[in-house]
Amino acid sequence: MSYALIKYTSISEIIGDLIRVKAKNVAFGDIAVVENTDGEKSFAKVVELDGDTVSLQVFAGGKGLSTDATIHFLGHPFDVTYSPNILGRIFGGSGQPVDGGPLLDGMPKIPVGGPTVNPMMRILPKKMIQTCVPMIDLFNCLVESQKIPIFSVAGEPYNELLARIGFQADADIVVFGGMGLIFDDYYFFKNAFESHGVFHKTVMFVNLASDPIVERLLVPDMALAVAEKFAVEEHKRVLVLLTDMTAYADVMKELGISLERIPATRGYMGDLYTQLAQRYEKACDFKDAGSVTILTVTTMPGNDLTHPVPDNTGYITEGQFYLHDKIIDPFGSLSRLKQHVVGKVTREDHPQIMNTMIRFYASAKEADRKKAMAFELSAFDEKLLKFSSLFKERFMDISVSLTLEDALDLCWKTLAECFDPSELLMKQGLIDKYFPAKDAPAAK
Repeated sequence: MSYALIKYTSISEIIGDLIRVKAKNVAFGDIAVVENTDGEKSFAKVVELDGDTVSLQVFAGGKGLSTDATIHFLGHPFDVTYSPNILGRIFGGSGQPVDGGPLLDGMPKIPVGGPTVNPMMRILPKKMIQTCVPMIDLFNCLVESQKIPIFSVAGEPYNELLARIGFQADADIVVFGGMGLIFDDYYFFKNAFESHGVFHKTVMFVNLASDPIVERLLVPDMALAVAEKFAVEEHKRVLVLLTDMTAYADVMKELGISLERIPATRGYMGDLYTQLAQRYEKACDFKDAGSVTILTVTTMPGNDLTHPVPDNTGYITEGQFYLHDKIIDPFGSLSRLKQHVVGKVTREDHPQIMNTMIRFYASAKEADRKKAMAFELSAFDEKLLKFSSLFKERFMDISVSLTLEDALDLCWKTLAECFDPSELLMKQGLIDKYFPAKDAPAAK
């Protein structure tokens, strides 16, 4: 590998993983190679310019780095290898293959962290991505080109849910970005994609908990750059999975502290919203091309929705899936784009079924409170409680896997087991067409 001829030495300051050096003709975001006195090399990224003082974040960290180290500025921002040949491959946070496969030095590279898409090249979302997760497909559809997070309490199986969506979703390509993963989680994702036969259409960018933390800042940008290229040039429907965006934001906070910036809420920098929006806004349904859909995990410390990361995320994204107690809560979840597909590209009974099931479940919660306080229950309350039990078992458990058609049919069977047709308050035409006959077999 050859580097730029211009070299700078005599590092003026080392603060954690941050170094400062006097240099000219350097641009913000440029990549440099830091060569220590013992010959060890590491990439670094320009994160601040103050006159001729350049601050760089060293990927491998500042531990053991000498002030006499040499800095070679490459004169361009960070880039990532792009080719259809990267499918089925795993890359580290620095963009290098970590799966033991062949090197890709001869492949073309594309810049990361570019601008968002021109609005004139966007089209209105109107296609659904089926995930086979009933609480998503039935009640808060994932729409092609949507940007939506999974808000999760710590300790919940959010990675299991994300992986299930990855190998069950009807997408052409899956781009996975993992930030600060423990090895067990990394192996779980890799094994899940392989065992379910989707690894050949998947590319993974992984930063492990033991890897340099600054590489976590590059993972979303690399994943989104590759996804956008597949969508635009290959006309593919790309699903991007990112976990965990709170870990991503924590690294931004740590970097801001190293740069002695004045923090805002709870120590996070004032540009948190902007930094998150620049990534989420890469979601797009391209005119005359493919699409990029972004599904992320945002963990909520202390189950606090007002924490800066989920709070800012909620203003940017088009809804959220709220995960707690191993269920996706229908009352905390929202998809602002579902009206574009429900009943339009899905079955005619979908809107009515969606509203009726939630109406009965909400009423069942009230009946459950009455029961807990030892009030007398009506016959209809008993029906509601039976419905609630079946609803949780058949639909809310995130381990349940059903196609949308099967889920709609199961909804009708569940309603038939609990209520009379006259109690549904639905269009009679739909009841006549879909309500099971009395002699139909009960749902299992």
